[in-house]
Amino acid sequence: MNRLLHTPEGVRDLYGNDGRQKELLTDVILGVMNSYGYRNICTPSFEFFDIFNKERGTVASKEMFKFFDQEGNTLVLRPDMTPSIARSVAKYYKDSIYPVRLCYNGNTYINNHNYQGRLKETTQLGVELFNDASVSADAEMIALTVEALKKAGLSDFQIEIGNAGFFKGLIEQNNIDADLEEELRVAIKTKNIFKAQDLLSELSISEEQKKLFLMLPETFGSIDKISPIKAATDNTRAQMAIERLEALDALLKEYDCEKYISYDLGMLSKYNYYTGIIFRAITYGTGEAIASGGRYNNLVSQFGLDVPAIGMSITLDYLMIALDRQGLLPKTVKEVYMVAFSEGSESDAISYAKKLRHQGKAVSLSCVSDMEQVKENLISVSEEVVEVHCIGDDTEVKIYRL
Repeated sequence: MNRLLHTPEGVRDLYGNDGRQKELLTDVILGVMNSYGYRNICTPSFEFFDIFNKERGTVASKEMFKFFDQEGNTLVLRPDMTPSIARSVAKYYKDSIYPVRLCYNGNTYINNHNYQGRLKETTQLGVELFNDASVSADAEMIALTVEALKKAGLSDFQIEIGNAGFFKGLIEQNNIDADLEEELRVAIKTKNIFKAQDLLSELSISEEQKKLFLMLPETFGSIDKISPIKAATDNTRAQMAIERLEALDALLKEYDCEKYISYDLGMLSKYNYYTGIIFRAITYGTGEAIASGGRYNNLVSQFGLDVPAIGMSITLDYLMIALDRQGLLPKTVKEVYMVAFSEGSESDAISYAKKLRHQGKAVSLSCVSDMEQVKENLISVSEEVVEVHCIGDDTEVKIYRL
């Protein structure tokens, strides 16, 4: 019987104050996204497995929740929102000649069985910008992230920015195969210099090229720390990656975001579909990134529409954990009016509740068998409004007696 009262590992209930705080934060963040011209889109919680297969760069197959429909098709609970949005854009916006701005609010599902305590179901609020390849679009995406986190209540956070194009340029120049590329990516991303050295020692490439790879985990900080790397390579794609970061930095200063920005050439995403700018937001109080995003110019073409794109998502669960540990969660006292009535007074109670709701008040109806017992809980009495003590942790109740 006790098992019926518990949730599986990796998921949780949100109720009372926590549920209200999540609702408030969702409204704030979506408000910022809407203010930048992004409009809501909703995609299904589950889709065909092929939407999220390896070629589209999402999580490993073993980390997806899979099941079958009646026709035998393999379906998955979405582990990532971006491929679903890309599919939708290829289907519904194929004739658009203007940038397409979409935002979403949805849950994602990843079976992280190797990580004790990590959530398997999380809520993501995100934006996707299609049909705009400019550095201005990159800057808008990061500026929007900064504003959304500030409006949510955070003041101490950092946006780390890299460019996947630099790493990919070196990979192409040295003809490194996909398997070794993935191992090298993980070593550099985790700043495991010794592992990277071992992997590079197996390659027949120049010492200069090996040094470039080994510089990546140690190249981070302000743009002044990044710019000199441009002179260390003759690879055009790698050079363009640095130039893109320089142009981006100039625009972020126009947005007054420089306080929150740092750069890291060794920051590489686990998602293979990123082709350019990549970034993540970190703060203290949680070991997870609270937001992440990047440019994925080749992903939508896999669904039949060749357009550039950049996106960002905020993981609301991790943001709430960080805000809670920093003492910054929003106050959620909500005024609720209860119309208490005796049996036989239903008609009057319903009429009065309708009047209050028309005035914009939240009203609950309660049939009370012992009105004297209600009176014992009263604090003060006026002609028609009776205030009582706060019930629960997020609701201040006022009773109207009939």
